[in-house]
Amino acid sequence: MRRIILALGCTAAGLVLLFSWPTSWNRPVGTGAGTDASRGVPSSGGAGADAGTQPDAGADAAGGTFVGRAVPNGHGDVQVQITVADGAVTAAQATEYPTDDARARQINTRAIPILDEEAVGVTDAQALDMVSGATLTSDAYRESLQDALDQAGL
Repeated sequence: MRRIILALGCTAAGLVLLFSWPTSWNRPVGTGAGTDASRGVPSSGGAGADAGTQPDAGADAAGGTFVGRAVPNGHGDVQVQITVADGAVTAAQATEYPTDDARARQINTRAIPILDEEAVGVTDAQALDMVSGATLTSDAYRESLQDALDQAGL
């Protein structure tokens, strides 16, 4: 009888520990670097109705800032802005992405910084790796990135 009680107690303790273990899906969405609310809206660079070329001050013919078109992904639009210098992407940032509901905010808070980092240096959006668990966001990001790359002539 003691063994049964001990086995049930250990099983219950193990289940409590197992279900309380933090995973990437049940952690609260933080407000750390790169997750501020201003990232969910277009930048002040004018990524509104005219999503064309936004040249930087002093940019030469082989550089500038380019904003891809806003691509819907089922939860909202994803729009990417790239900075090109000397014919290469030196910076990429999603200026718009879904943050309306908690689930989209949780997925995009994790996926967007990864996609932004991987987009630097690419010349073809299809070379960008998908982020696991963020397929819709990754697809929309790729499409907007490709539009910006096309505008830049890369």
